[in-house]
Amino acid sequence: MEQPQYSLLHRERVEREYATLFDSIGLGTTTWSPLASGLLTGKYANGIPADSRLATPGYEWLQKKVQGEAGAATVARVQRFTALAAELGVEAAPLAIAWCLTNPRVSSVILGATRPEQLAQNLRALEVLPMLDAPMKVRVEAAVG
Repeated sequence: MEQPQYSLLHRERVEREYATLFDSIGLGTTTWSPLASGLLTGKYANGIPADSRLATPGYEWLQKKVQGEAGAATVARVQRFTALAAELGVEAAPLAIAWCLTNPRVSSVILGATRPEQLAQNLRALEVLPMLDAPMKVRVEAAVG
């Protein structure tokens, strides 16, 4: 059993490393961190909010990981993605989750919501999913580069 991280910012394992397993034996996978530890929501574009998971004691390891990943190039990618979500009239979180769900190799996406309102927002991915036809997926993927 493998449970890889998968998001618009972390695609290698699901889309390349395991491709032969998916193709040859029909394996599906349960993925985690569809929001790339919250990066794809845009909430870390200007630092770490005091009420976020990364500000919670005990999550210093994740804070370092996200801050390390969130160099100028990643911040720019996230800004393009959140701008596209706004243009489409949807929130970034449901768009990112819906994008993960469009991959036929993904059987399930684990949501990491810490508050009820985050869960409600994440579940709106089911409303966004029909928008993600092939041309729209190209636009989403182009936004993050």
